[in-house]
Amino acid sequence: MKTYNRDDILKLLPHRDPFLWVDKIEIIESGEEGIGYKNITSDMDFFRGHFPGNPVMPGVLQIEAMAQTAGCVVMEALRGEPNPPTQVFFMSIDKVKFRQMVVPNCQLKMHAQKVKSHGKVYVFEAKAYVDDKVVSEATFSALVG
Repeated sequence: MKTYNRDDILKLLPHRDPFLWVDKIEIIESGEEGIGYKNITSDMDFFRGHFPGNPVMPGVLQIEAMAQTAGCVVMEALRGEPNPPTQVFFMSIDKVKFRQMVVPNCQLKMHAQKVKSHGKVYVFEAKAYVDDKVVSEATFSALVG
């Protein structure tokens, strides 16, 4: 297993603050599977408006965190190519389920596993956890370009 910190992730993904949703990633199998981590802190800007007095991490950001984890898995595997791709684009998001609220001062752990790929299109299944409980899950496809 390979572990990448935030500086390494910045070399894999085009995302930057405030839209980088992976702090650390463990590549379980290159191009196939990985686990990403994001520390959710009370000072994150979106908590001011979602929902004041009862802060909850938006589900769409949880999906984005899972997708960025999958993007790291793919980009890490492809970085050795002569002209490696530089971006990953959503194509579809399916089977989304939100099971529990994600609140400040927890760690979001995203497990992403490739289901299939064809050319530059990849399909991943992902689940996000807090304290080993599934908080959200989705299947999505992306184009690597």
